[in-house]
Amino acid sequence: MINITRRQLVTAAASLPLFNILTSRANAAEFVYKFGNNVPETHPTNVAAKTVIERIREESGGRVDIQRFPNSQLGNDTDMLSQVRSGALEFYLLSPLRLSNLIPDAGVSGLGFLFSDYTAVWRALDGELGTYVRSLMPSVQLVGFSKIWDNGFRHVTSNSKPITTAADIKGMKIRVPSTRLWTSLFKSLGAVPTGLDFAELYTALQTRIVDGQENPLSIISFGKLYEVQKYCAFTGHMWDGFWLVANKTQWERLPAEMQDIVARNFDLAAAEQRKEIGILNTSLQDELEKKGMVFKPADRPSFQKTLIENDFYKEWQEQFSEQAWKLVQEYGEVSL
Repeated sequence: MINITRRQLVTAAASLPLFNILTSRANAAEFVYKFGNNVPETHPTNVAAKTVIERIREESGGRVDIQRFPNSQLGNDTDMLSQVRSGALEFYLLSPLRLSNLIPDAGVSGLGFLFSDYTAVWRALDGELGTYVRSLMPSVQLVGFSKIWDNGFRHVTSNSKPITTAADIKGMKIRVPSTRLWTSLFKSLGAVPTGLDFAELYTALQTRIVDGQENPLSIISFGKLYEVQKYCAFTGHMWDGFWLVANKTQWERLPAEMQDIVARNFDLAAAEQRKEIGILNTSLQDELEKKGMVFKPADRPSFQKTLIENDFYKEWQEQFSEQAWKLVQEYGEVSL
């Protein structure tokens, strides 16, 4: 016989209204989809995602209900990429360089020191370069939206010493996302790159598995990496963003009018998110300094010179397609 206490009965009864609301909402929606990403709940990316999901639900008359899973709740980046390709996950935000593990040319926007500012970035990614990358996505069962979301220019941090020139990074054990281009970039600079998913980064820095890492200031702040890193060099060695991709089969299940609502609102959210990330990444230095980080300017030409001397660009010209390299030449700002 099962004994149920009065406290348990009251608790169960109290939870019923919320359960009923969630169940009712899911039952009312014709299309219930999941949206996964790896950034913290409070990051501007998830603030924008929460807002756009509400807009889509309202504008679709409740027919489309997208459930958000931030902060790697559905697994690490490798897991979520596999899920979105299989259809177990319908929407996923990922770096172009993560996507390059499936579509090599998708990584072309992450070529070291390719862009010097946002004007150059948006000219390329909202132009032919972005269009070209999206055209390759259906071959791996994905559909890309026309506006890429922003992550920011990435900078190198360390716990042992300031990094101001390419010579300072030589021999440094640095965490990078698990992609060939990131690994190649830092090997060419003389560092010792270690591929780890973001969910493993804080612990790896805390236990000194790696000496440093590289990320935009917003990720350094929201991921609390300042607790385990002391120095930050403004290398701006790579711009990085998030392609919002959908599983192709699940996307095609949506009627045309629902696709229009979802795509239009996601592109609007991308524009709003870009603005917030741009403001944030230019205002965080003071906040991070108050938390103990020491910022140093970086000698960017020394890094570029080292990459050229070690044939980094020559190697990747051979890896990318002729069309991708043509777009690098057209939109990029590095002298090759």
